[in-house]
Amino acid sequence: MLDRANPGPDDAESFSPAAFVEALAEALDLRERETGLHSRRVACHTQVLARQFADDPAVLRQIYWGALLHDLGKIGVPDEILLKASPLDAEEWAVMRRHPDDGFRIVSHLPNMSVAAQIVQCHEERFDGSGYPRGLAGNAIPLGARLFAVIDTLDAMTSDRPYRAGVSFDAAKTEILAMAGTQFDPLAVSAMIRAEAELRKMVTMKCAQFDVRSI
Repeated sequence: MLDRANPGPDDAESFSPAAFVEALAEALDLRERETGLHSRRVACHTQVLARQFADDPAVLRQIYWGALLHDLGKIGVPDEILLKASPLDAEEWAVMRRHPDDGFRIVSHLPNMSVAAQIVQCHEERFDGSGYPRGLAGNAIPLGARLFAVIDTLDAMTSDRPYRAGVSFDAAKTEILAMAGTQFDPLAVSAMIRAEAELRKMVTMKCAQFDVRSI
């Protein structure tokens, strides 16, 4: 017979939802073979932009959680699609494009996570309306998702991948500036430029350290 655990009276109080969500995001990165803690980095870096627009700790925490869990819906994408090295075909893309809505359904069940859930659902939308899953455009996309989109691209471009080396901060910046008004909200791009010195340092260090309890 297995021994029964005897939790102490303080065990429930010591459970940290924040630590659990961080661990979940790290597990998702590992499944997608992200060895550099991509989800934690983009959540940390999105805060740099979000603080230019909000000072309410509750709002900032929700933006952090939304950025951290942006790809949670990929938990339902089969490995043969998620990890496929060659381009996806139309049927496979249809499966992949469901992940924002799938992630939204998961996160929206969590208490006090409505803003985070909206970021998860809208993180693949584009400012010009050409994104998915709903083809939202402009200010119809939540601000947190618009800020995240810039940071996600910045991290993706400057990070090494098995099939290519990451580009410099300046090269990524040039590409993002060129896509202001199409893929990205010009307001979010301007926020990136204002925070350039801090972001440049964080990207160089591959910063993924952020304590959500600090906001």
